[in-house]
Amino acid sequence: MAISMADISKLRTMTGAGMMDCKNALIEANSDFEKAIEIIRKKGQAIAAKRSDREASEGCVLAAAKDGFAAIIALKCETDFVAKNADFIALAQKILDRIMAKKPHSIQEVNDLKIDERTAADLVTERSGITGEKMELDFYEYVEGETVVEYIHPGNKLATIVAFAQKDVERQVARDIAMQAAAMNPVSLDRQSVSEKIIAQELEIGREKARQEGKPEAMLDKIAEGRLNKFFQESTLLEQTFIKDNKMSIADYLKANNATVLAFRRVTLNQE
Repeated sequence: MAISMADISKLRTMTGAGMMDCKNALIEANSDFEKAIEIIRKKGQAIAAKRSDREASEGCVLAAAKDGFAAIIALKCETDFVAKNADFIALAQKILDRIMAKKPHSIQEVNDLKIDERTAADLVTERSGITGEKMELDFYEYVEGETVVEYIHPGNKLATIVAFAQKDVERQVARDIAMQAAAMNPVSLDRQSVSEKIIAQELEIGREKARQEGKPEAMLDKIAEGRLNKFFQESTLLEQTFIKDNKMSIADYLKANNATVLAFRRVTLNQE
């Protein structure tokens, strides 16, 4: 049976698959579009299963903020070549657009989102079949507040989102906080929200370092507490020095602009 270019183009628009993949699927499906889509999907599933043990360390990180809701997703793949592909980035954006419309609360809910009558997970699997690489939606984060802001670092490998308690926080102020979180990688909002596990680790590191420096055993705890305090100042968002003005902390900057941060999230695929 002859397959028309119009049908091939239509299937390509529906699936994003290559022209030859679409032609072969239509031939195998005897021009039945639903069967052709299923053939392309199964090809993706086969490739995903075959490459399940491969590491997907590259990818695309995107973020968006609107109407009190902000989200970040990371669509991962194996190579930087695929990560920079326009169709791959477009798929990540399509999923993010649906997230912003539906406001899911978990990565499972993201995978189950319906997009063009297929789930987000199905679309990722189909794209895997097209590229021949393992792909996965690996990170999903969201925040909610009266004002929300997103920041995507050039290259689509790092993004942050921040929520504020007040309405109409000045855009530049909100963006400054998002960029601070991107640049300085705080472990938490403030010292009260640092996990007990991290605190215990930092205290032990402080004691061991003091011990190696030959400090008296009786002084180790006090020295470790001092170093923990420095850790809080360097690693919690509110206590960090503002990257645009080293004479003030982020807490000072927020106070000067009548803004309160409720939460932030940071996702990166970069090695740090």
